[in-house]
Amino acid sequence: PLPNRRAAVLGVSALGAVVLSACASSPMPPPAPPLPPSPTPPPAAIRRAGIEAAPVPAAIQPPSGPGRAANGALQRVAIVSCVDQKRSTHLLHTMRADDPGVVLFAGDNVYANQVPFALSNLDEAYRTLAADPNFQRLRDHAPHLAMWDDNDYGLNDGDGSFAAKQESKNYFLNFWKVPANDPRRSRDGVYHAQVFGPVGQRVQIIMVDVRFSRSAWMKTDQRDAPGKERYVPDPDTRKTMLGEAQWQWFEAQLRQPAELRLIVSGIQILAEGHGWERWGLFPHERARMLDAIARTRANGVVLLSGDRHIGAFYRDNFNAPYTMTEMTSSGGTHVWETANEAGPNRMGDLVRELHFGTVEIDWAGRRVHLKLKGAANQVLRQQTVAFDSLVPGVRAAVDPKTLHIK
Repeated sequence: PLPNRRAAVLGVSALGAVVLSACASSPMPPPAPPLPPSPTPPPAAIRRAGIEAAPVPAAIQPPSGPGRAANGALQRVAIVSCVDQKRSTHLLHTMRADDPGVVLFAGDNVYANQVPFALSNLDEAYRTLAADPNFQRLRDHAPHLAMWDDNDYGLNDGDGSFAAKQESKNYFLNFWKVPANDPRRSRDGVYHAQVFGPVGQRVQIIMVDVRFSRSAWMKTDQRDAPGKERYVPDPDTRKTMLGEAQWQWFEAQLRQPAELRLIVSGIQILAEGHGWERWGLFPHERARMLDAIARTRANGVVLLSGDRHIGAFYRDNFNAPYTMTEMTSSGGTHVWETANEAGPNRMGDLVRELHFGTVEIDWAGRRVHLKLKGAANQVLRQQTVAFDSLVPGVRAAVDPKTLHIK
């Protein structure tokens, strides 16, 4: 979640937000049909509505190529998180212009965690996003997969004790148009996996649910102290991140054949140095994920995450079966512009402006380009990973100058 730094948040309210009175017990109708293409409202139009506007770029850089090849192979996957339905969504317009082959909505896709929680607020949040033309056109542009995080789950930093988690799950599945016979309808959680592309160019996307079955975090003894802001690592190995059923499912997914695997988590997996939500708060569970990758000899793993209202790259060259790279993309409508934190395994500085992420696959060159892009589709940060480095036993040479150590 974004810390209480209201003055440090970039982002604006969306024009024409829909406010509806909804009965919590009534099923949510399907989203409105897509609107015809129209340009994103310019800043002047937003200012006339009495809203302080974040700049909308006058020109958007064109994509480097199509998001999907003629044979169906993915060439570009887009990822976004932290989309407040009451703020400007012009970044989603940029994402669509970048022509992704698949879109990943990685959590905090709406904000409905008011206290006390009310299903009517969740219903209104989903209706508002469904009516947003930028969202509609992006969702209709390409296949998409979605995972929730705490703000669309319904409870800030929420875990498996959340009383309304089943009702929230039903809203999530209905909004994302998950079929009635989909396994997610009967699972404890909304975890999901799918493979795209032909043999030899298969991309497996595994989305893990870190909310529905997760145990409670250990609270800090020094609130706001650097590295211990809200929580501290918990040595209790009885605590779980995914729940046993999801762990078994996760290992089964790793055994499926694929050339590239994108593991998507609402919260950061590799990141160290801060006391906000992350897998490192349950060290035994992060170790279990890396051990599962090793035991199944799963090749081609790249990690993707959201949640933090910043963008960044992280690397683990010591605890994983091969060098692991994580891209955090978390600035769909608002960011933490004054963020400044230790990053023992971070590569480079933080991205503190609106951004989304892309995974751009060069099948011929056997490389994956991980990019964080801004509102004009300009590249803000990038890392390149070779397919040949994503196999068990291979360790990348780490240049200390690429790591941000404080």
